[in-house]
Amino acid sequence: MVARLVIAAPSSGAGKTTVATGLMAAFAGRGLAVSPHKVGPDYIDPGYHALATGRPGRNLDAYMCGTGLVAPLFAHGSRGCDLAVVEGVMGLYDGAADQGELASTAQVAKLLKAPVVLVVDASSQSRSVAALVHGFASWDPEVRIGGVILNKVATDRHEHLLREALGESGVPVLGVLRRAPGVATPSRHLGLVPVAERQAQAVEAVAAQAEQVRAGCDLEALLALARSAPELRTEAWDPALAGAGAAVTAGASASAGAGRAGRRAPLVAVAGGAAFTFSYAEHAELLRAAGAEVVTFDPLRDEALPEGTSGLVVGGGFPEVYGAELSANEPLRKAVADLAASGAPVAAECAGLLYLARSLDGRPMCGVLDADARMSERLTLGYRDAVAVSDSVLAAAGTRMRGHEFHRTVIEPGAGASPAWGLRQPERRVEGFVQGGVHASYVHTHWAGAPGVAARFVERCG
Repeated sequence: MVARLVIAAPSSGAGKTTVATGLMAAFAGRGLAVSPHKVGPDYIDPGYHALATGRPGRNLDAYMCGTGLVAPLFAHGSRGCDLAVVEGVMGLYDGAADQGELASTAQVAKLLKAPVVLVVDASSQSRSVAALVHGFASWDPEVRIGGVILNKVATDRHEHLLREALGESGVPVLGVLRRAPGVATPSRHLGLVPVAERQAQAVEAVAAQAEQVRAGCDLEALLALARSAPELRTEAWDPALAGAGAAVTAGASASAGAGRAGRRAPLVAVAGGAAFTFSYAEHAELLRAAGAEVVTFDPLRDEALPEGTSGLVVGGGFPEVYGAELSANEPLRKAVADLAASGAPVAAECAGLLYLARSLDGRPMCGVLDADARMSERLTLGYRDAVAVSDSVLAAAGTRMRGHEFHRTVIEPGAGASPAWGLRQPERRVEGFVQGGVHASYVHTHWAGAPGVAARFVERCG
């Protein structure tokens, strides 16, 4: 089993992404095959991880996919690698609201039997750091904190005080990072700015993070800690087996891919580019396993859908940032509307929902849905327990799925569509649109947690 580390912190903002990405890039620079992972539903950090390692960044979400899939998905992503680095989410013990440890970094570390490196923002403390680390290390005896990386250390004197205090904690200091220009990643209303929007600057930032980690961390000790992880007995997740095993429950043929023998694979177009950066690698793998050809296109540049498109997936991202450009691409907007009007399957999440609306902040969008969207000051954020209200290209009515909402927009629905989901937490409400072959919703889902979704979608591609 691959050597592995989980990079965690006492809270958000301590520098997990900087340290995790820097470690990934530093080890990759030494010739190791590094597998990057992120705890939770976040789409943006994995983009930086991919840049650092040259491999797809993959999420490990115990809420959306279930605890039983965390280790198999990890094994799938890390197959053939020398080292896996898993970046945590929020604070080490923070998880889904009112769900105990579910979906926390600590839970994932236990499921992976992985040692944890705690990144501590030491900028406003000295001796108290020992009490902080002791508390985190002793809170759950099943969580093994194998070392600490001290971040935002001011001076040599400050470092001395911190090391002296931690000397009695039993937790070794594996790195000390000073404040450094060029390593921070800019943020805006929904978190970090994605790689696709700042490619050149992102490359420079990841290189700077790698150099900072090389200079300030004991890479040999970190690698030894990673290699001390015990054997993890699990079968790697397989999209072909997962899709076939769950297709019946989703209402599709149990052998969707096999049933297409001798037939041309349906082409599923997937929106990409700077405006639509939110997607999980497993979605495309499940679509291909179900018998589809998957082609990515860029709604900011391409004036037509890929030739032969018979299904469309428009995931999340930031259409509000690119509203003017998306609206100006009238030929593509018309092509999307025509495809939806033909009854072809269309799956849209969050940003995709906004793109299918009649307008976004007053600018014309695709007009597939009789609805208008606008930016809002209110942040909608959290895991969702959802039940399909209507039969759709993704799920039969009554199907239960788990997802995540994260947006600062609202949409005013019109007539002619049924809701997609009935949400059961944190409050009961209906959400989204099912209209013909269109399923559009604010709720992001991870199809590995309900792999029959991809088989059902491909079956409806004709």
